[in-house]
Amino acid sequence: MSENKGIMLAKSMQKHAGRAKEKILQNLGKVDRTADEIFDDHLNNFNRQQTNANKLQKEFNNYIRCIRAAQTASKSLMDAVCEVYEPQWSGYDALLAQTAASESLWLDFAHKLGDQVLIPLNTYTGQFPEMKKKVEKRNRKLIDYDGQRHSFQNLQANANKRKDDVKLTKGREQLEEARRTYEILNTELHDELPALYDSRILFLVTNLQTLFATEQVFHNETAKIYAELEAIVDKLATESQRGSNTLRKQAINAIKTSSPVQSPVNKLNNANANNSNYQNQITTNGGSSLANSHANTADLPPGVLYRVKATYGYVKEDVDELSFEIGDTIRVIEYDDPEDQEEGWLMGQKEGTNEKGLFPANFTRPI
Repeated sequence: MSENKGIMLAKSMQKHAGRAKEKILQNLGKVDRTADEIFDDHLNNFNRQQTNANKLQKEFNNYIRCIRAAQTASKSLMDAVCEVYEPQWSGYDALLAQTAASESLWLDFAHKLGDQVLIPLNTYTGQFPEMKKKVEKRNRKLIDYDGQRHSFQNLQANANKRKDDVKLTKGREQLEEARRTYEILNTELHDELPALYDSRILFLVTNLQTLFATEQVFHNETAKIYAELEAIVDKLATESQRGSNTLRKQAINAIKTSSPVQSPVNKLNNANANNSNYQNQITTNGGSSLANSHANTADLPPGVLYRVKATYGYVKEDVDELSFEIGDTIRVIEYDDPEDQEEGWLMGQKEGTNEKGLFPANFTRPI
């Protein structure tokens, strides 16, 4: 067994040495080489096609990585948006649904790019290494053929002098074998290289159509989602500007339950109990009239409905609100626009000042 390996190794080294010698002689111009201009054109096209395919594969792999990074960043951003968007705000459930739809869209987009674009591209580029090995094998067999051809020419020259028919016959057989081996590979490549080169158009058309169609669907659907998100935020902004008093009333309740500095808890409970009748006096149209006579309406300036005294301090949170301290007297007046009337809120002007605005009724008591 070891002897066979040694023999095979010796033959391999001899073959490599013979090829190296033949290439050196060809490069030095000592011997001629078999030329095939048509094959050279096919090989140039193949090399250009492989270079372009490898570049496309490299850039698309980089694009896929960026898409996945953008997918992760988008999910993190949407998670943050859902976290800061408070549950009691308008459109909260719709916002959660749209952010979930966005995440699903990103997943589908990345999946389609990988399965329908990248995998076919990898299959396409996978043809080139095998074809290149076949081209390299053909080139080696061409050198072997040229080497046998030159050896046979030398034998013919020497045979005329020595009349050595045995060597000449053996040389002819080796030349024919080398020629057949080379021509088989060369003929196959003359068919396969042009076919591979022509396939580039159909592949690129199919692959790029899939890529562009996938991109179009993704961006169209993403645009719809962001339009919905914009509408949700616009609605919140509109309600906030109109003073939709979900936000305002919740803020006031938070102030009342977390402001022991302004009044102790017991005092707050007692005050609420004492003022329950006063709260019943405030109608849903904003308090423009009174249900009973607890408030003194005598000797009031024109336009003043009644007066109240602040039982708690209040700091305005919007520009259309009124700030006051405990004990301040406020004149309750009509709303400038009846449509702005808000349940639980009054329009008033602090006595002794020109300050005017909305204030929470349950922070005051009638005088």
